[in-house]
Amino acid sequence: MNTSNPAIEINHLTYAYSKADAVQDLSLSVARGKCYGLFGRNGAGKTTTMKCLLNLLRPRAGRVRVFGLDPNQREVEVKRKLAYVPDAVAFYPWMTVRETLDYLASFRAHWNRDIERDLLHRFRLNAAQKTGALSKGQKTQVALTAAICPEPELLLLDEPTSGLDPIVRREFIETVIGAYQESDPGNRTIFVSTHLITEFEGLIDEFTVMDAGRAVLTLGADQARERYQKIRARFANPAPTVEFKGAMHTRRDGRELELIANGEGPQIVEQLKLLAPESLTSEALTLEEVFVATLK
Repeated sequence: MNTSNPAIEINHLTYAYSKADAVQDLSLSVARGKCYGLFGRNGAGKTTTMKCLLNLLRPRAGRVRVFGLDPNQREVEVKRKLAYVPDAVAFYPWMTVRETLDYLASFRAHWNRDIERDLLHRFRLNAAQKTGALSKGQKTQVALTAAICPEPELLLLDEPTSGLDPIVRREFIETVIGAYQESDPGNRTIFVSTHLITEFEGLIDEFTVMDAGRAVLTLGADQARERYQKIRARFANPAPTVEFKGAMHTRRDGRELELIANGEGPQIVEQLKLLAPESLTSEALTLEEVFVATLK
């Protein structure tokens, strides 16, 4: 495993459209061989961040590096190492799926035809069909196929499963993306922007939550599950109105009390035990629940 430098390094990145900052002082680092999630609402700055990595946008301040390289100075070398699937996919509409994949393969030093055949079959794509006649989901499937076949060192995925039906979406995430990483452990990196956090739950190693262009939380997935807890208690009488230190959110509903704890879960549980609840449970939040709790 090559650990000499991270796959992605972003330091104090700022980018503005007209007078409005889309990304403000963003810093993060993506280790090689990891799956890194970039979470945020629409307009949070996720796509802008990816476009800066691709040299499609020039930062107003700060710097970005991909495998230690400046995308502005060494764009071709950077793009040889990665594949990008944008949130909005477009192809030459007069080309068939077969012609489109062959055209894209012509720009690559390596293209795995076995993977291509498998994905065309898995996605049930007709290679003879014109791309102009494909649905949005089918165009996304072609783009995902084109991204996986070169077996790049880095996959940049911006809402990669948008438009896919739930069955295909889940299979792609669990089987295809999982297999992409496992085929060369430690050397294949994924940087994914998605609002379908639950479906990437098992792949994400670390994540950053963005809001209004800024990073509001960066944490390892396992750390997040340890730190954020959902605690439920049921009482014989209406739930007490006691304040709980370390509770991010508290919800009372009749005899039931639900709290979201941020690192203070054990202390809150002990405090609740003193109130003699009928039942008391504690469980880790999912990454999606962490995302929602953070932005609330």
